[in-house]
Amino acid sequence: MRRSILSSLRAHLGRLVAACLAIVLGVGFGTLALTVHASASHGIDETIGKSNAGADAVVESDQRSIEAKDVAAIKKVPEAASVIVDTGAYLQIQWVGQVRPSYLSVKALYDTSKIAGPTASQGRLPDSTLEIALPARTAEKNKVAIGNKLQLSSYDEKRWTVTVVGILDDSTSFGSGSAVATAQSVKIFEPQGYVNQVKINAQPGTDQEALAAAVSKVVPGLQVYTGAAWIDHEVKSFTNGIDVLGGVFGMFAVIALFVACLVIANTFTIVIAQRTREMALLRCVGASRRQVFSSVLAEASVVGLVASAIGVVVGVALSALGLALSREFDLELPPISLHLDLVSIFAPLLLGTVATVLAAIVPARRATKVAPLAALRPADAPAAASKRGVVRIIFGFLLLVGGGLLLAASAATAQVVIGVAGGVISFVGVLALGSLLVPALVRLLGALPARKGGVPARIAVANAVRNPRRTAATTSALLIGVTLISLTCVGIASVRKTFDVTMDGEYPVDLTVRTYEEKLPAGAEQQLRDIKGITQVVPVRTVDVKTGEQTLTITGIDQARAGSVIHNPELVGQLRPGVALLDRQTMNMLELTEGADVTLVAAGQKVTLKAQQAVGLDPITITQADLQRLAPAAAVSGFWLASDPKADGPEVIDAVQQSLPTIKVLNVEGGLAERSSYTKIFDVLLIVAVGLLGVSVLIALVGVGNTLSLSVLERTRENALLRAMGLTRRQLRGMLAIESLLMALVAAGLGIVLGLVYGWTGTAALMSSQTDGKVQYAVPVTLLVTIALVAAVAGLLASVLPARRAAKVAPAGALATE
Repeated sequence: MRRSILSSLRAHLGRLVAACLAIVLGVGFGTLALTVHASASHGIDETIGKSNAGADAVVESDQRSIEAKDVAAIKKVPEAASVIVDTGAYLQIQWVGQVRPSYLSVKALYDTSKIAGPTASQGRLPDSTLEIALPARTAEKNKVAIGNKLQLSSYDEKRWTVTVVGILDDSTSFGSGSAVATAQSVKIFEPQGYVNQVKINAQPGTDQEALAAAVSKVVPGLQVYTGAAWIDHEVKSFTNGIDVLGGVFGMFAVIALFVACLVIANTFTIVIAQRTREMALLRCVGASRRQVFSSVLAEASVVGLVASAIGVVVGVALSALGLALSREFDLELPPISLHLDLVSIFAPLLLGTVATVLAAIVPARRATKVAPLAALRPADAPAAASKRGVVRIIFGFLLLVGGGLLLAASAATAQVVIGVAGGVISFVGVLALGSLLVPALVRLLGALPARKGGVPARIAVANAVRNPRRTAATTSALLIGVTLISLTCVGIASVRKTFDVTMDGEYPVDLTVRTYEEKLPAGAEQQLRDIKGITQVVPVRTVDVKTGEQTLTITGIDQARAGSVIHNPELVGQLRPGVALLDRQTMNMLELTEGADVTLVAAGQKVTLKAQQAVGLDPITITQADLQRLAPAAAVSGFWLASDPKADGPEVIDAVQQSLPTIKVLNVEGGLAERSSYTKIFDVLLIVAVGLLGVSVLIALVGVGNTLSLSVLERTRENALLRAMGLTRRQLRGMLAIESLLMALVAAGLGIVLGLVYGWTGTAALMSSQTDGKVQYAVPVTLLVTIALVAAVAGLLASVLPARRAAKVAPAGALATE
């Protein structure tokens, strides 16, 4: 049988190429996920280990802060050879070209002979007062060079001029890092300097556990780590995110491998069906059922092992390329080099091989169930009306109904786990009904081309539904990919819409700009309007008023223009003459209820308004008309701003903060920062999810092309007969293109419908408990149409090679093919 297996592999290698490609893609993607995760984790371990080299014990605040007496007690511990204190100051700094100061963390230098510390990549470390060294990223961002003078100031308005004497090497640090100065300088900047942590180096012969135990006795209420435990603690604070990312990559890798399994199973089913006579001849010459079964699995093992090995090589190569490209972007992370471990190499190799063998079991069993003599005649395709087909359809309906009920229950009870179970069960039901559902949809969708496209189109529709199980198996792989992509797009769009509505309620105004005891310049409104990303600017006026025994500041805004900067329509509707909008804290302080009268007094003028509670506005907000009744001469004291949703939020905020240079203190607040951060997260999630799921769609399209290729081989005589009867090569290619297009469009349409259902129910289960049931459902039409178009184009592309192969066969030679 060994010789038979090898000859069979050589003879049918072309038919197995698509299965090999599916395995390569699935295994390669899994290897990529594991390798990137292992490299990132190893890089963080190495980086944190280097930055804490020499620290045998670390003391950190826990139940209380670290005090000077704690440091003195630690230094008296006999087991301690060296004790360094990590102190710092948080200061304002005036960068060149900025109107207003930013903030900078400055840490004190210490003895680095035994415990690792900062090093200078350019210049030197500070060695006298009023000298400073900046992290390389910070210096580059703010265009600071060695020798430059910088202005620092403290919260109590003390000011110092410092000289930049060095640039710190921050290539192995996370984030922007801290500047460093001498301990004397930090003491000048912050006399009550906050102690972040204390690091201790042990005496020779003292292990870390003994040192940590000795230190713990003298600093009750503080957290003491051994050096190794501290590194683990720091690593976990970073790698938790990487573990989540690894889990996400792994999940999509499993999806890709599952889709590959469908393609493999379909490929082996078709190949074995076409080799029915070959299998029968083996049985006739003495091969047992067990030998036939083993030969098919042996072929699958060889194919799986070779393709998985190629996939591992491809995955490692892509990992190396991706890590190299990541160094070209400023991610504020240390450079990560490729790190290979046994798991990232052998786990995908083993999974790919095992998955291939498992996918071939059902086709292998099917090959053994036909009697030798009966197998010498071509077997008809299993029909849905057979006993097995009827059971499968009944089972599919039960799963679909049961899964649908679970989905409805999850949306009503906000139970995500129930929703996931319902989605999986209902989707399995859809797959089980595929042999009935997919051909019906193909007939429905193919009605128009069959009527308008002539004979080739009618033949294409008939060929697509000739073998329902094969058509269903072919479209199922693409259906999984399209469903997952649609689900992701619909889910993220719905969550984003829900979040936007929630944000409109919590932060109805993007940005508010105001001054304190300073007069705004005449052109302030136009200056703000000229900032890129700002779409609306509405001036507001403020007046101090008395209500009862309380003195409060009220804000007045033009009712006609308020709707352009307040995103919450309910608030815009509430803001009208005779009404005062109060936040919850002010309502409670004044002991007011909804609709109660509130009297405001200013400069002898009195106005009584109806109090209504509002969220996200100033403590008391009224119309400009009511404000003028209280203070007719009230001047503009600030502005409310609306921004372009597509603009970069942090850049807009920075530009606003640096605007109006004649104003000394400019207060900028609002929900734009939080809104922008979440919007970026949604954008990244969408890009990553669609990109990763695209791999499964690619594998599925390989399956579509594979099925068409094998179908072309199976229908060689039929196609030749059509050619002999007058069908041109162009018509033959068009026939196969229509067949492929119909399968792709059915998979895309069904996948989009399922994606909408799963995306909406998932959003309801995930968000209803957090938004008091106010879930918003979105239909990302552009994305869904794009998915359908991509699936259609990909389906057409998948038919190109099979169609060319079919068109090249001469009619006379093909008619002689047995």
